[in-house]
Amino acid sequence: MLEGLLGLIHLIIAIWAILSIIKSSASGLAKIFWILLVLILPLIGLIIWYFAGPKGNV
Repeated sequence: MLEGLLGLIHLIIAIWAILSIIKSSASGLAKIFWILLVLILPLIGLIIWYFAGPKGNV
């Protein structure tokens, strides 16, 4: 039961991260890189994106 809940929370956070990446002002290639990082390295990719990824519509 707990694993399913944690999986759902991770899925929601990953979708939020991908939408934030798409809305960012980063270049197209950078967006692809960050999305692939979040998808290929689920937990580590999200942590790296949170601290070093593109920030909003600057």
